[in-house]
Amino acid sequence: MQIPGLGAVVEDAELGWYRSAPLPVPVLGGTPRQIVVDGYDDDPAQEDFHDAIRSFLSLGRSALDKAARSIFAYYCDVMSDVLADGDDEWYVHIDDPSSVLEYVRFGDEPIVSRDPSGDQRVYVSIECECAWEPEHGLQIVFRDGAEVTKVGPYDGHLTNSAAFADDTLDGVVYRSR
Repeated sequence: MQIPGLGAVVEDAELGWYRSAPLPVPVLGGTPRQIVVDGYDDDPAQEDFHDAIRSFLSLGRSALDKAARSIFAYYCDVMSDVLADGDDEWYVHIDDPSSVLEYVRFGDEPIVSRDPSGDQRVYVSIECECAWEPEHGLQIVFRDGAEVTKVGPYDGHLTNSAAFADDTLDGVVYRSR
């Protein structure tokens, strides 16, 4: 099967997803990654997936730089908890938002899917490892593949309003604890 923007994809029958061949992803440093597409077959507006994939694959590092303050806020919340617990063995020192991405290892399989219950838009979600939160990691979500609209611990949700069942969080990139 072919998906525009990805080319030939292979179905993962166990999960019902499609996987691309490794493609360079400039926003993630240009390293080739397999793009996973979920929910594509039954979607009535597959062109939304095509647009999100095209947008995501054309993004540069500046899209992540714009989200650095939100990612840094997540880091600060986690480190505050670490210090409050008196467990400074796990403390990671990061000076400011401009260096927070140096402590992130981007996941190898960005997932493209439609929000099934919220705004019905197509999102690209990346599960990342980060130095400050080895258990829950970091999730970075791009709405329409074009801009970061959610960061925080990996919870699988595509928006903070869905993650916290709170419509007032619509548009909030990071919800501080």
